Amino acid sequence: MLSSHHRLDLRERAARMLHYRHTSYFLFLIFMMYKLILLDHQLHLANMRLNLVDYVIAVGSLLVISCWTLWLPPRGRLIGLTLLNLLWTAIIYADLIYYRYFEDFITIPVLMQAGQVGSLGGSIRSLIQWGDLLFFIDWLILIPLTVYILFRGKAPTSIGYSMPGETRRLRRKTLFRRFLIGGLVLLAGLAMTVLPIKKASDTWAVGLFEGNWWNVTLYNVTGLIGFHGYDLYRYSRDHLIGPPKLAEEELQEIEQWFSAKQRQATDAGPLFGKYKDSNVIMIQTEALMNFIIGRSIGGQEITPNFNRLMDESLYFSNFYHQTGQGRTSDADFVTHSSLLPLPTGSVFTRYADRQWDTLPEILTERGYAANVFHAYDSSFWNRTTVYREMNYDRFFSKNDYELNDILGWSLSDKAFFEQSMDYMKDIPQPFYSFLITLTSHHPYDIPAHDRTLDTGEFEGTMFGDYLHSIHYVDEAFGELVTSMKEQGLWDHTILLIYGDHDNSIKEQAFYERFLGRELNALDMEQIMNQVPLLIRLPGGTEGQEFAEASGMMNITPSILHLLGIPEEPYYWIGGHLFDDRERLIPLRSGVFSNAEVFYLPSETAGLEGGTCYDLGTVSQPILKHAAQVTRRRRSSCEYQIRLSPMICSSSLNRSLVSIKPISSTRNITATSTKKLSHHITWRDSLHRINTLPAG
Repeated sequence: MLSSHHRLDLRERAARMLHYRHTSYFLFLIFMMYKLILLDHQLHLANMRLNLVDYVIAVGSLLVISCWTLWLPPRGRLIGLTLLNLLWTAIIYADLIYYRYFEDFITIPVLMQAGQVGSLGGSIRSLIQWGDLLFFIDWLILIPLTVYILFRGKAPTSIGYSMPGETRRLRRKTLFRRFLIGGLVLLAGLAMTVLPIKKASDTWAVGLFEGNWWNVTLYNVTGLIGFHGYDLYRYSRDHLIGPPKLAEEELQEIEQWFSAKQRQATDAGPLFGKYKDSNVIMIQTEALMNFIIGRSIGGQEITPNFNRLMDESLYFSNFYHQTGQGRTSDADFVTHSSLLPLPTGSVFTRYADRQWDTLPEILTERGYAANVFHAYDSSFWNRTTVYREMNYDRFFSKNDYELNDILGWSLSDKAFFEQSMDYMKDIPQPFYSFLITLTSHHPYDIPAHDRTLDTGEFEGTMFGDYLHSIHYVDEAFGELVTSMKEQGLWDHTILLIYGDHDNSIKEQAFYERFLGRELNALDMEQIMNQVPLLIRLPGGTEGQEFAEASGMMNITPSILHLLGIPEEPYYWIGGHLFDDRERLIPLRSGVFSNAEVFYLPSETAGLEGGTCYDLGTVSQPILKHAAQVTRRRRSSCEYQIRLSPMICSSSLNRSLVSIKPISSTRNITATSTKKLSHHITWRDSLHRINTLPAG
């Protein structure tokens, strides 16, 4: 056993070793490279494993972010390197946790939503693994040694420029040497980083920084540190400097695109205006995925009530969620604006004060009462501000509900539907009600007394918990239908139900065991991106299944089509679902599909070199590099992906003049206010959207 004298001697030796020349700097580079390599192995990115060029870029990036520490005296350098280690270890690990849930990296707009992290506690805990401790193993040595050096007294005089008796000339020489070494390291780091990235962006990654649709493709070229550096630049450009002003030619091109689209819009057809002045109730269901619809387990239907509704409704079985990093908020945005979400962050948090042509605004201008119901904090996803801009009459949030049955994140969906229907009794008709559920949110904690399925081999797994959650939500659907019938709404209301996004369960083995077959890349893409859409029309109709590709951006045009409101004046990318025209459905990731093909962009070469599947065959690629087969469709998809952020960020639709949008009214009209106050006593709270100042 070591004596206290020997332990002290070991600490002294370690401390002197860290002080010796640039030992601490080399240890920093080694530790951080180890963590970047460990991150790469944990991400499991197909076709994106680190190669020699990636290692060069990673080392160069580390040199760039740490070169300034070489300008400091040894004690200051050690402090700086320790702080850098702590900071970048936290960033690397946060990126890993975020990727496990969202398959993306953290950006500055996401950090602006950090106040929501407390609400994600259960989900975050489920993503942490014991092996993650390897990211922090160096801290066991680094932090105690750093603290010891800082508090044991001054550094050995042999290496400090402030040593008694040191001449002014020696000080200048020491400082010059430090700045020279630091400067050379900076230049080397820039060369190792910029030159390979420039070569990639000029060759196989052309257009990466102009039209990027997925942050992982940026990471594949720039590395993690370079990605965050570019993200900082991008955010500063858009929010501090302002986005680049569009040239006159670009504005004309955008106007021509919308003009051509609107000329093709068809308001004819047997369903146009057939349900004029009907109420509309739309339910955005948390993590409801299409693969589960119509399935049974243990002899029980998982969604029996949804299945029965399909017998008298329109069911879209090839319907895609089109969300990005904003997840639930993106689903809300895309559904109501018929635009695609941003490549990074959420429209709700980045551009909450912008104005778009949205469903609630259009309906309120035509005499509808428009209300949104969500039994959670009103500030989550910045909803209060956004819903004011969308011109909702009122936002019923957590403070408006009696929290008498907590399940998961908040009020159970059964209690949520019951109390929301009580509010709807007093809302004048016609009305539009948008309901956002919560019970089936990750990590799917359902108490034992609400678990009525026999999930067999999946019991005790997150996949089994997900099945229980969806079964519970389906029971809530059944109670909602009963309530609508009791209130006399069933035959006067268009009811829409759709899922907001996937369930974040990526393990392919679960789906293969559940579906009883092997799955390929196309199968998994469709499973993770398809959610159900059901439209039940007043009076009911013979159940119909629509297998054509469709997506969230088709919902608002479809509702207005049923109500007899033309889509001509509005700046939307999507169209309604009730014609025979080809529909191209682009996803934020660059994936797109129509009735014939499903296109997967290359993870390394982007849209230009992807894999195209023929949906009419056995789902085999028809061309590995499908540039010729899909060039027209790919160009259209790419343009829609680029166009949406322009409108999201700058209210561009209010600037275009070729087609006049509806007048933008941000306050409830006197008529609608009088009509509302006659039927309901509003609570004196911030949820009275109409009392908030205009943005």
